[in-house]
Amino acid sequence: MSVPVDVPASEALGVLSHFRVEFHECLYARADALFELTDALLCTDGPVKTLVELCLAPEMRRGHGAMYAALDKGWVQPARLRRALASLPLPRAADGRIVLAADVTNWLRPDATCSQDRLFCHVYGRGGRGSDQLVPGWPYSFIAALESGRTSWTALLDAQRLGPADDIAEVTATQLRDVVNRLTEARHWKSGDPPVLIVLDAGYNPARLSYLLRDLPVEVLARLRSDQVMYADAGAPRSTPRGGRPRKHGARLVLAKPEDGPAPDHTTTCDTSRYGTAEATSWDRMRQKLQTARADWADAEGELPVLHGTLIRLKVEHLPGQREAKPVWLWTSATALTADAVDLRWQSFLRRFDLEHTFRFLKQTLGWTRPKIRHPDTADVWTWLIIAAHTQLRLARPLTTDLRRPWERPLEPHRLTPSRVRRGFRHLRPKTAQPAGVPKPSRPGPGRPPGTPNRHPEPAPRTPPRRGQSCETSRRRHRTPHRARLNVKLRSDSQTEGRVTLSQVRCVAVAR
Repeated sequence: MSVPVDVPASEALGVLSHFRVEFHECLYARADALFELTDALLCTDGPVKTLVELCLAPEMRRGHGAMYAALDKGWVQPARLRRALASLPLPRAADGRIVLAADVTNWLRPDATCSQDRLFCHVYGRGGRGSDQLVPGWPYSFIAALESGRTSWTALLDAQRLGPADDIAEVTATQLRDVVNRLTEARHWKSGDPPVLIVLDAGYNPARLSYLLRDLPVEVLARLRSDQVMYADAGAPRSTPRGGRPRKHGARLVLAKPEDGPAPDHTTTCDTSRYGTAEATSWDRMRQKLQTARADWADAEGELPVLHGTLIRLKVEHLPGQREAKPVWLWTSATALTADAVDLRWQSFLRRFDLEHTFRFLKQTLGWTRPKIRHPDTADVWTWLIIAAHTQLRLARPLTTDLRRPWERPLEPHRLTPSRVRRGFRHLRPKTAQPAGVPKPSRPGPGRPPGTPNRHPEPAPRTPPRRGQSCETSRRRHRTPHRARLNVKLRSDSQTEGRVTLSQVRCVAVAR
């Protein structure tokens, strides 16, 4: 857990208050409005469905105009907020190591035809179960620290929106490198600690990521597709009777037909509460056949590297709900693993699905993808507000009480879900730091406050007098009403040309 449940309340409250002050200082423009908008996210009852409804929360003391202006013109400093997230207490796995998970989730914007930097996002199950399609939207890459055991909590550490020209492997490697460096600066990882375990899904190329992060103390663990082929180590180079170049690859293992490949090095079984009997089989020093024809290695110069690892096949008895389970193939960049280390790897991979619960909470409860935002920069600001709100909920776990519904089961403090912690955050908020200032009234009412000088607009410029006319006559003519000027003109015309009829007066009035 991020903060243990049995710590003193003053210590956990101090960590939460310090982060709130640090988060307020990360807001460089419209800071008070953005901070109160985040508090409204945390204290609103029920899921957030529309953005304007957050103005009805008592914690949001500003109107909807100030809220929209803050999202449009506000500015969040991501570098400082990333350092603040890395300095917080960090969850760890059962063996004490840090486990990081990286995944991409999409903010779908199919109707925003005028929005910039939209990409085609691969979406599963949108048109029905088992169907996939491409929908325009903004993909975001998240990095989070995982906990041990069954939980729906993760510690979000970084988020970045993918652009049209970005390579997902390059962007993920840069994110992971920055996160590991920040954790090292915050003294979460020291020399002599076990390597940081990075858990990935099948959408990533683990061999390329391990090559890009080869200078860091990390270990890459990722799921492989079942249509891939792995090769054993060829061993020491030796010449053949015919001569020629020594072979680079050993025995061939097709993941769809593992019985035709080489014999495994370790086989372990254990009983689980959700999946029944789990059987793990591992092969040491397995690798992929890298090719320059593929996009991942198209820019590689010289001979391609040889990247060894451990191949793990996980077969469980059933999935939750007694569904049939297919085997899962994993590859880790570590070699010479023992049987216990292999079990630790696949158990850490199962914790990667906790990040899916976090994505669902961000979208369905906090309303991350609810606002119809047009500009991608505004979407980035809103994303960082969501991350700050989720982090405050994580820090408030040992401080809130379980305000459960009558039909819900009671939970222990360390088993509270993010939704239940959010219910009690409104009662906890007055005890924390409140760095936002009091809003200034935009319309104080009639009159002006005492001591304020009169700021009436200057009068319109006067018409300059004509030649032979004094200034006083010009002012009187300027102030002469329209009807009086008409009578003067008619009187002067009647003196020169004779009497004027009523029909002529009407014609002149219409013409004027």
